[in-house]
Amino acid sequence: MKINRGTVKLVSVGWGRSSAGFPSLRTSRFRVAAAKAETIDKVISIVRKQLALPAETKVSPESTFTKDLGADSLDTVEIVMALEEEFGIAVEEENSENIVTVQDAADLIEKLVEKK
Repeated sequence: MKINRGTVKLVSVGWGRSSAGFPSLRTSRFRVAAAKAETIDKVISIVRKQLALPAETKVSPESTFTKDLGADSLDTVEIVMALEEEFGIAVEEENSENIVTVQDAADLIEKLVEKK
């Protein structure tokens, strides 16, 4: 904003098409699913059991634990523990903080299983 002799002049700044070396600030909803369908199905089954979800509740790879499925922080810890037990893995705390969706969990599981 520029102020000139009692008047206010607004100046708009935009990024334009050329980002001049800046990464895109737009997020994309397109994801590449790295996890196998079998892993995703197991994760969904464990999530359903841990949250005692009724059969009619839709759970998909894009389902978020807190917003879509109503999990609280204790629920998410219990889900991670159940996943660790089922898949024989250990999820570090910093990794568990990045698990927001079923797909996130399945992708992380496959990554950790590969490292075993």
